[in-house]
Order: sequence, then C-alpha cells, then structure tokens
Amino acid sequence: MIRFENVSVTYEDAAGPTLRKVDLTVPEGELVLLVGPSGVGKSTLLGAVSGLVPHFTGGTLRGRVTVDGRDTRTHHPRELADLVGTVGQDPLAHFVTDTVEDELAYGMESLGLAPAVMRRRVEETLDLLGLAELRDRPIATLSGGQQQRVAIGSVLTTHPKVLVLDEPTSALDPSAAEDVLAVLQRLVHDLGTTVLMAEHRLERVVQYADRVLLLPDAVLGTPSEIMAVSPVYPPVVGLGRLAGWDPLPLTVRDARRRSADLRNRLAGREAPRTAGPAVTGTAETPITAAATSPARDTTEGTAAGAAAGGRTEGAGLASGRGRPGALFRRRRGHTRPAPAAPVADPAAPLADLDRLAVRRGRVEALRRVDLQVRPGETVALMGRNGAGKSTLLGTLVGMIAPTSGTVRVAGLAPHTTDPRTLIRHVGLVPQEPRDLLYAETVAEECEAADADAGAEPGTCRALVAELVPGVADGTHPRDLSEGQRLALALAVVLTARPPLVLLDEPTRGLDYAAKGRLVARLRALAADGHAIVLATHDVELAAELVDRVVIIASGELVADGPVAEVVVSSPAFAPQVSKILAPEPWLTVEQVEGALRA
Repeated sequence: MIRFENVSVTYEDAAGPTLRKVDLTVPEGELVLLVGPSGVGKSTLLGAVSGLVPHFTGGTLRGRVTVDGRDTRTHHPRELADLVGTVGQDPLAHFVTDTVEDELAYGMESLGLAPAVMRRRVEETLDLLGLAELRDRPIATLSGGQQQRVAIGSVLTTHPKVLVLDEPTSALDPSAAEDVLAVLQRLVHDLGTTVLMAEHRLERVVQYADRVLLLPDAVLGTPSEIMAVSPVYPPVVGLGRLAGWDPLPLTVRDARRRSADLRNRLAGREAPRTAGPAVTGTAETPITAAATSPARDTTEGTAAGAAAGGRTEGAGLASGRGRPGALFRRRRGHTRPAPAAPVADPAAPLADLDRLAVRRGRVEALRRVDLQVRPGETVALMGRNGAGKSTLLGTLVGMIAPTSGTVRVAGLAPHTTDPRTLIRHVGLVPQEPRDLLYAETVAEECEAADADAGAEPGTCRALVAELVPGVADGTHPRDLSEGQRLALALAVVLTARPPLVLLDEPTRGLDYAAKGRLVARLRALAADGHAIVLATHDVELAAELVDRVVIIASGELVADGPVAEVVVSSPAFAPQVSKILAPEPWLTVEQVEGALRA
C-alpha cells in the first residue's frame, strides 16, 4: 500500500537531511507506529505519505514515495485526498467549519458524496467517537481533547484507505484514547485500512501496533523487537528491563503474569517518594536542528492561527506577552524588568478558590469548586475531556472571570488585576504554545523572555537547551516540532520563575527523555517554594511528579488527595507500574529501582 524507495528529505537552510535514505514497505491493513525522540522526522515522514512534503512545506525530496500506486511527487495533496486521511498534532489547523456536525460532513462534501451517505456516516462517527452530545456545539467552545476527537472523526467519515495520524491521543483522557485506538484497530482488522501513527505516549499505543518504525535510523520490526533496542519505551518495558524479563512485556496483563518474583522481592519495602529525573525511557539521543517537522508547523501558521485568534491575547496576558504596547516597547529595547515577586508566606495559600463557579454560554464549566494550593506543592488536575481543567487554570490567570465564588492568587483577584502586576505572581503555559511565541527566531524569543523577566541574558536559552538539546538559535518557532515548540514556551514562562506556575498539558509532543528533564526542572522549582498546578491526561507524569491529584468531573471537584491514594484506586488514572504491582502503592519504575537497590 505504501512504499518508500531510498527517500531523503532536506529542508532549506537545514544542516542535513531530516530523513535519510528511508526504504520500507507498509502492506495494506497494518497499523505501523512511528517512534523516536522529539524532532527526528516523524512528522516529515507522515507528511511525505500525504503529499504535504514537499508540496506544501517546501524542501527537497529525493527518492520515491508511492501510496496505492500514486507517486506523491506528481500527485499533490488534493489529488490524494480520497485515498489518504491526515490528522496532525494541532486539530485547530484542520478545522474549516464552525460546528461539530458540519466539520464531520465537510470532507465528504468536498468529495461529492451523496447526502444520504453523508448523513449515515456522520451519525456512525458521532457514535463511534462519543461525540453525539457535542454535535451542535461550536468547535471553538470545545476542550482540546474534544477538538482532537472531532479532527479524527472528520477524517474517518471519508473512509480513506490510508490514515496518517500525528499524536492522535496527545490531548485525550485515558478512556477517550482507548476508545479512539479501539476504533482504529477495528478499521485495520475489519476494513483493511492502513494506519501510520506517530505517538510519544507509547504506554497507550504500542500494544495495538503490528509493526514499529524506529527513527532516525528507520529500523522496522515487531513491537517486541523494537522495544528491546529503542531509546524511548513505555514504563511497562522499563519495568521488564529492570526485572530482566525476556521477552519484554508490552501490556499490563503480560507484565502482571510475570510479576510474582518481583512482588516477592519488593515485599515489606516501602515505596519512596519519587525524586530526581525519571529513568523510564530516558536514554539520550541527539536532536539536531535539521530534524524538525515543517509539514505540521507551516499549516499552523495559517489555519491554526486564524482558528486560535480569540484566545491568543488572553493567553499572552497570562504570561505578560500579549499586550501590544508591551510587545512594541520590548522590540524597541525599552522594556524595564518586572520587579521581583514578594516572598510568599509559607502558611498562606498562593491560590485560593472558594465555591468557584463559571458558566460559559450554555455550559456550566465549573461548579462550587473549593481548592487551595500552597508554596512548594505540586498538584495535578485530572479528569475526562471537557471536565473544566483548562477553565480552572484560566480563572487563575484572569482570562476567565468567575460567575460566582471567589478566586485569589497571592491575595489578588486575577480577573480585575493589571496583567503587569499579575505576572509577578503567576505564569501559564497554555495548550497551544504558539499563543506565547511571536518572534522570528528562537534566539529572539529567548532574549525577549530574559528582558521581560529581568533575568541574566542566556537564561531562557539555557532552559531550552536543557529541555530539548540541539535546537538552533536561528530556527523560526513555526519550524520547530510540536515538542520543541512546547519546550520553548515552557522556557519562556519558567525564565520568570513565577511563584505559581500553571501548565496545561505540558508533555504534548515530548518524548520520555524530554519529559524526564522537565520533571527534574519542575521538582527543583517546587523545592524552592514555587507552587505548580498542571492540567494533564498523562498519568505517568502525575505519578512521577505531583504531590496531590485533583479529579474534576463535569465541573465539580470529586477527589483531592495524595497521588498514591487517588490514582492507585482508579482504573482510568493509574500508571502502568501501579496496575502491574497493585494493590501495593508503587507508581514508577524509578521507585521500584530505588527499592531494589536499597
């Protein structure tokens, strides 16, 4: 179905090829998973299948890519639309219409399908992906995970022979991710659809793959073969490597069946508090500036930018980077550093929510939420897509005003506080990192962040290099991979070292090594007395990092407690190690390794 013949891709001004001499064949009816560190060319390879590379992204493609006999060098993306369905990392880049139902029908309208066929397929897709209750909702009002499901559904309705998916579960809660992956598996098994998928959260997807392609060396093999040698791997594989299991397990069920001896070795030992960088899947692989993904990023500069329009200013205000006056003053070199935030009283909460309620149009986004976060605490907000996590973060930075109840950050009401004062106390990294980025190069972005924060020159750039090594100073932020761009946005906010740090899905696009470095940085901030609140569906991140987990459902706070108590008892939010070794409270491979060494 898909054939790569000695394919290399080089982008303009790149130091070397992003893809180098890739030669592989993907037969019909297989699900092939692309794995590798951030920025090694996974999105470029997917773009070569859909024709976006090089027709849309530019650059030079050498060799030949054919899809069902069509040569992508001579067939533009529009001439492959009936054959290849593509979903990128940023769903906003794909949306054309305003409502969910219209978006699901748009692709079929473009292909000229009969109205009766369109109606049937829309209804099938609404049911398959759990979107029926959202059919009339404006897309702009949906959560990031709901938008991701709509983007996937808009591709499924056209019934393509090939699906190209770039991190399709990155914004989905665990249950929604399982539903989407079950649908993809059914398409592969029952209809012979060929699926190419890039995904960093391997704990979710590796067991569904028929074969795995490891980049940048383009090594193709079975999941067990590739996981034995891959520098990135899920916790279940990390536990198997630690315990010496052969063959390595790929699922929790397989690992539980082999865990008796490990359980005996851990009997009577106490699970320590996780500390230090995560060890699961953190083997380092150099990331070069050439290994970027312009296919995704150039698209974001057009449709995605327009779709995000109403949110950009609010997100910018949250980090002090959205006010036009401040922006122009900084570019002219007249910005004065913000004064340092006052030292927080350890006994007083940095964030205090009292019976908070928020209504957004017809949706009651938050109801009677009581929450306090104190200096040094690390708190994860978890819950299904659309539960109200991002709304809660928005109230803490003044982007969203309470309908009733009160919100206080360092004693201030965020929605009535001047942003120039508020940024001394709180900083937000939103789901869409581009909302914070406006400069022409990484170096300019970091210089502006240093100036805004009154930090030593080079502080932001050092943070970027720490999180994702190998990003060149002259690279445009749009030309970074999703993970690299997220790391840049994180560095911009963390440079200011605000007492309260808010992160909305901070690991989208990050491989395990980059996530481990982020965990280490956030732990250091918490140790210095900063409070950290993150909204996440990444249960492994919560297990490695946080002290408390807060579960939100339909806008209400339904659980709040220590991470071990909350997640171990939850089949949806428990990390892999917890599921394998339950009912004992082990959460991470790192904890198990520490206990065995002790």
